[in-house]
Amino acid sequence: MDLYTEALRFPWQLRAPGSHPVTYRELRRQGLTDQAIRWRTSRRRLLRPYHGVYLGGPTQPDLLDLARAALRAAPPLAVLGLHTAAQLYGFGVVRTNAIHLLVPAGTPFPQRAGIAVHQVTLPIGPPVTLFGLPCAPPERCAIDLARLIPRLDALPLLDAALFSGVCRPESLWREAVRHRGLRGVRQARELVPLADHRAECRQESQLRLVLYDGGLRGLVPQLNVADESGRVRHRLDLADPEYLVAAEYDGSSHLDPRRLRADRVRHNWLSERGWSIRYFTSSDLYQNPQGIIDSIVAAREASRRSRANQCE
Repeated sequence: MDLYTEALRFPWQLRAPGSHPVTYRELRRQGLTDQAIRWRTSRRRLLRPYHGVYLGGPTQPDLLDLARAALRAAPPLAVLGLHTAAQLYGFGVVRTNAIHLLVPAGTPFPQRAGIAVHQVTLPIGPPVTLFGLPCAPPERCAIDLARLIPRLDALPLLDAALFSGVCRPESLWREAVRHRGLRGVRQARELVPLADHRAECRQESQLRLVLYDGGLRGLVPQLNVADESGRVRHRLDLADPEYLVAAEYDGSSHLDPRRLRADRVRHNWLSERGWSIRYFTSSDLYQNPQGIIDSIVAAREASRRSRANQCE
């Protein structure tokens, strides 16, 4: 499973910056010939992540190194945005191999392999400095992505932005309003009210969206279930406390015996207290979403009939 806690930890796992990026012209001014630059690059004493920009080797550059190098090649007003800034903020659940930069519309910037340049008409506003790098504000990154990526990935992105704590629902909505008239803004504005900080992984968010699009409401992410004494014993990925029906994403293809035993004990405990749990895999989520909807509808109907029979 793609856990939001892993995305939140990612920025703090980046190593301290290595060598500062330098341009080809700067190396020549330092006295290196073209042949010397090529020789050092071939021996990995220099690394060339982008055309005309170099880093000291031989250590493989991480996200911070690549971001610094991309900014070194960019015009002065460029800032990190979209996927790249989202990773640095701790909600980078939609990964990319490119470094994404925002520049004001009309800014000349030759395309370079590995750098995705986005010319934007909506003012970026004062940049936020993260790890010494200029970034678009977190709400801007979240709404830009929610407009542009597929719907099934957009809600997890918004959930992760709230989970990280760097965005709040009201700030996301204000930002979405600012994007009026831009491509994909309708999708972003539809999804912002559905975003929930309680979701813990991408597939849980996608499961919630599938059920919402299927007309199912009243499902609570990460619902605590307590025993008779009031002590919380378990949590359910997505639960309907009215009908005691739950939907859970099962991302474990191989469970060790200890984990399997614990899962069986948990399932039995919940079943004894009236919960009907349905488990879904990636195949269900991405190949048969209607089957998920039908299963939860059937479970709700069975619960309703059971209650009606008990009242007779």
